Amino acid sequence: MKLTFLGGVGNMTGSSYLLESEPLDPGKKPTKILIDCGLEQGGSYCEDSNFKPFPFDPKEIDAVVATHSHIDHIGRLPRLVKSGFKGPIISTPPGKDFAEELLLDSEQLLRNEAEAKRKEPLYNLDDVEKTLGLWQSIRYHEIKKIKDFEVELYDAGHIMGSSFVVVSAMEPKKNNEGVVESGAVKKKVVFSGDLGNVPAPLVKDTEVVNEADYVLVESTYGDRLHQDLETRQDLLENAIEDTVKSKGVLMIPTFALERTQELLYEINSLVSEGRIPPVPIFIDSPLAIKLTTIYKKYSNNPEYFDAESLAKLRGGDAIFDFPGLQTTLTTEESKMINDVPVPKVIIAGSGMSQGGRIIHHELRYLPDKNSTILFIGYQVKGSVGRAILDGEKKVRIMGEEVPVRCRVRSIDGYSSHADQEGLIRWLRPMKDSLKKMFVVHGELEASIKFASMASDRLAVPSEVPSKGESVIL
Repeated sequence: MKLTFLGGVGNMTGSSYLLESEPLDPGKKPTKILIDCGLEQGGSYCEDSNFKPFPFDPKEIDAVVATHSHIDHIGRLPRLVKSGFKGPIISTPPGKDFAEELLLDSEQLLRNEAEAKRKEPLYNLDDVEKTLGLWQSIRYHEIKKIKDFEVELYDAGHIMGSSFVVVSAMEPKKNNEGVVESGAVKKKVVFSGDLGNVPAPLVKDTEVVNEADYVLVESTYGDRLHQDLETRQDLLENAIEDTVKSKGVLMIPTFALERTQELLYEINSLVSEGRIPPVPIFIDSPLAIKLTTIYKKYSNNPEYFDAESLAKLRGGDAIFDFPGLQTTLTTEESKMINDVPVPKVIIAGSGMSQGGRIIHHELRYLPDKNSTILFIGYQVKGSVGRAILDGEKKVRIMGEEVPVRCRVRSIDGYSSHADQEGLIRWLRPMKDSLKKMFVVHGELEASIKFASMASDRLAVPSEVPSKGESVIL
């Protein structure tokens, strides 16, 4: 097999990997599949690098496997289709449902950004519709045959319906000098996608595999450990209570998919247990509201929800609804939040303060010393959220320079990514069979640190690849 690292190496976005088979019949063309085709993001929603031509012929790609539907993993798919790809796009059923809402939302954001920069958008609505028309869903552990490859999805425990991908193929048997001998050998490559932070509300725990030849493992939090579940709930409780006492506004920039639903689940528990005072809580994100509807669609399915969540639902607990919660779908409803007296809590996208409705609230309340901004997700370098978190006293939002006088807090325990120990736990069952680990999807410092530590602890060679690098497996 030949593996090429197209994106998601040395950084946190644009995940994409090309895997090519070595057919048993030397006269046969290799099978080519992509694992993810994500949008590169940073200082802007869509970096200029996304407009560069693909370093392969999209018409020659036999299939794309989407680990999950975050835009940094699927956001360039319509561009791939626009460039000539016509094969199937494969994910779990929830992944397909989420992709529709997220790609439609992304197209609008890309169009707005393109208009602001007076340039052509990366793709349009027609490209999104064509992309969704190619989408196929398979269940976990259903084997999908793609010419030379067999693909199997495992539950990654990251968001509902997220997967890590196991790709297997029979290839010619070779001796140590690379000379083809009689017979064949089976090779197995694992692509981690994004692995979950176990235990997590709502979703089931991350599965493991016991044997593989090669693994690509994400390293978002490869250099640190998370707070535990109890600690993060206490910190959320404190943030809400302090906001009520100071008569301010608690702003929570959040990702519409999974993080918003986890927050609703946690706040529901705090309200039910009487741990927080009554306070208006607004979900000011049309996308999050739509995605929560998809969660409700699968809420009785044990394939995607954990036992605790299912038990609450079956006991009559509406885990995505509680007293004080208000959703604001329209622009007019969103603007009316300004008229609601303090204290109040506003949960809105985007998660890194790079757009969405949260930036309008930040314009209003970042200068207010009685208010608080609470980050519960990873903030990429170059984002407005990262600047605030790093202690910048002024940030630029919508062309305005905004002073940051409010309290700034973060809870990393709400990350939906595995931390350093979680990644090691996931890798350990494979260690006796692994020939090599490739550490991807993390800022370079975190990837390098994790690669060194994992290699020492698991006694498996590791490498932090470069973008565009190809290796023969």
